[in-house]
Amino acid sequence: MPSLHFHPASQTAGRPPLLFVHGGYSNSSLWDVRFIPYFVEQGYDCYALDLSGHGRKPEDREHLDDYGIDDYVDDLVAAMTQLPVTPVLISHSMGCLVSQRFLEQSSARGVAFLAPVPSTGTAGTASRFALTMPDFFAELPNAVNGTASEKTMRTMASVYFSPAMPPEETLQYLPLIQPESEKAVAEMVTSPLRRARGRARIPALVMGGSADQVFPASMLYFTAASWNAKTVIIQGAGHMLMLDPQWPDAAGQLLDWLESLA
Repeated sequence: MPSLHFHPASQTAGRPPLLFVHGGYSNSSLWDVRFIPYFVEQGYDCYALDLSGHGRKPEDREHLDDYGIDDYVDDLVAAMTQLPVTPVLISHSMGCLVSQRFLEQSSARGVAFLAPVPSTGTAGTASRFALTMPDFFAELPNAVNGTASEKTMRTMASVYFSPAMPPEETLQYLPLIQPESEKAVAEMVTSPLRRARGRARIPALVMGGSADQVFPASMLYFTAASWNAKTVIIQGAGHMLMLDPQWPDAAGQLLDWLESLA
């Protein structure tokens, strides 16, 4: 079952709340490290959603493989009904795909796509990794199942984080990742075959890192074009924009965009 975590603003500022939607192989706790404390201090009520089969405890992950992207969309629909006013969606990676499908049927105050799954799906990424980073597929189970070695940490760091992030520092972030639904993973590969039903006309931001090895910054154009969105590239950042050493730049650029909505 999904769960929603509330982090109230440190001061009332009349700003719209933010609803954070995590990506694949993770849960809502990855927002707690940097981004949520930052935006709470800026006067934003923050909500973080754990999608079905995701969570901070092993029991939250039962039946994970039963869930697909549309189930995650249902989670987001349910979360929106619990908020007092319409929020701005802040989504990452797979969560961007969830938010996009949600916005085919509903709306939000605005939406920010961080390191989004490209419109071409994930097949290109998987093929590229198979050719250039074959250790990734061997080490990913160790990373998500708590059996990480030094090789695991170095492999994950090279794929997900900025080159400026010391590999040993990724150790503190390993508890923030978890297995992902095989059903959802397969659907991300075939996502280009699905025709969008429409799209909410709302302010949108697309952000990525110049050193993102998962979805390169060159792919941001396709998402930005379809949403008529502002595009921001964080120099030196990898896929995990909210954890990388460049996170203050990412958070600051996101804040500037949020303030422009007013």
